[in-house]
Amino acid sequence: MAAQQYDEVLKKGPISNNKEQTDMVKRVGLKIQTAVEKYMAEKGATSELKGFEWEFNLIDDPQTVNAWCMPGGKVAFYTAIMPICKDEDGVAVVMGHEVAHAIANHGRERMSTGLVQQFGLSTLGAAMGQNPGLTSQIFAQAVGYGSQLGMLSFSRKHESEADRIGLIFMAMAGYDPQEAPKFWERMSAIGGGQKPPEWLSTHPSDNTRINDLNAAMPEALKYYKKN
Repeated sequence: MAAQQYDEVLKKGPISNNKEQTDMVKRVGLKIQTAVEKYMAEKGATSELKGFEWEFNLIDDPQTVNAWCMPGGKVAFYTAIMPICKDEDGVAVVMGHEVAHAIANHGRERMSTGLVQQFGLSTLGAAMGQNPGLTSQIFAQAVGYGSQLGMLSFSRKHESEADRIGLIFMAMAGYDPQEAPKFWERMSAIGGGQKPPEWLSTHPSDNTRINDLNAAMPEALKYYKKN
């Protein structure tokens, strides 16, 4: 389903023709991918990456402040988030965080929760047989790119875990993890007292998150070697 839905998203696109930003997303993605593969190998968990077919794309959408990673390593950034990322380190913050959600199976967990809530079913096959359209919508929400039914919010536990693991991934990829709190400060500031962008509705950005990131920094810095 992830591969199919990813192709559908890219067809609707459009894919950005900004070569500099596109190259940056792909470059950071490949470095994060290498870091993830090394991290999982060190943990003796390479088998958990079976079926991952990594892909990194930038979608031209100046309104949607968003980025996500599907199960299997399919990643999309939207152009509206790029000015907030500011540079390659900022992209690495977002990339590490979103990939961490996929590695920790948070999307799968949210998908299972959504299926039970909507159908009373826990298996994808049964749900697809009963209502494929709604099942696809639930998948979109679970991954973080759908809004038809409202996002299925990540739990605080999921967010904290993705923040912590994401810091390690970006550090192993050669990006300074100390840039992560700065990114979230920029993200917090863009609301300006208005309704926060959709990305923030499921990715709470507040002093607690920034404090948690700083608390996790000593561990992440152990993995950091500047390229």
